[in-house]
Amino acid sequence: MKKLSFFIILVVMLGSCNSHEFKIDGNIAGVEGVRIVFDGDSGVVDEWVSIDKKGRFSYKGTSAEPVLVSILDVRGEPLKMVVAANGDHLKVKGDSPKPLHIKVRGNRLNEDWQLFCDEHAAFYADPNPSRLDAAIEKYVRDHPADMLSTVLLLADYSDYSDRGKVDKMLASIKVDARPRSLSRALTSGSLARKRSAMPRLRSLTLFKHGNKVEEVSMINHKTLISLWANPQHDRRSLIDKLQAIGTNVRVIDVLAESDTLRWSQTTHDDPASWQHYWAPGGPLEPGIQLLGITTMPWFAVTDSTGQITYSGPNLTTALASF
Repeated sequence: MKKLSFFIILVVMLGSCNSHEFKIDGNIAGVEGVRIVFDGDSGVVDEWVSIDKKGRFSYKGTSAEPVLVSILDVRGEPLKMVVAANGDHLKVKGDSPKPLHIKVRGNRLNEDWQLFCDEHAAFYADPNPSRLDAAIEKYVRDHPADMLSTVLLLADYSDYSDRGKVDKMLASIKVDARPRSLSRALTSGSLARKRSAMPRLRSLTLFKHGNKVEEVSMINHKTLISLWANPQHDRRSLIDKLQAIGTNVRVIDVLAESDTLRWSQTTHDDPASWQHYWAPGGPLEPGIQLLGITTMPWFAVTDSTGQITYSGPNLTTALASF
């Protein structure tokens, strides 16, 4: 009888530690369901996972090599990102309104990543990503043989305006520490970036033509804010892309620099339905500094409550958030 009991226990243990899959057990309060996205052995996986009343869920996936796995809420907002490979059993726990407080245990790489997040918590919480980007750049320089360098650069680094710079940093990491299974997420579309809670932008005080000051409310409108500085050589192409959005989205065009000499000339041929504004303080203008601008042009999307849902240099990503 004892031998039979031992055999049953052994079967259960083997079944729960399958080396041909990875497992994520989660306990995230305040969510109605979670969505799992990663680029695994069979391509991009995008699955909904049920969750019980206490916020618990369990997911099994397959990937022979380490991959970045995004855990999102029902609105598609990132909750947590982890690295997983077959044989891993990860445990994710926290409170969804506080994504920075969601913790991960289960393997050394994720725990090192968690330690980095904890040590730089103030940088992750800062709406301006420049301090976090600088910390990640330093870590990559100092730890070229550490896979965490690859993970930080792909998952937490913000300034992708100079892709050549990013590619150079990635190439500086030793080959063994930057497996293709991780970096391919950049081109597969499966990388849902983890971010700190974005701030709410209720209004902007801007100048209109004629030096008339206007308070522009973000409430009750879904808005795309397009920020630029002279010279903007691709403005014609940009206008064509913005026009393709249609009339359901409000577009606010903002010159974010102190020089207005060519403002009227540059915007003369823009669609008349657009509101053209000037922010003399540029990226440091009150309200605009919440967007964390690091380059121009820059795009931000707010929902009808003023919540910033995207802020970055990529227009395609901004348009995809609508």
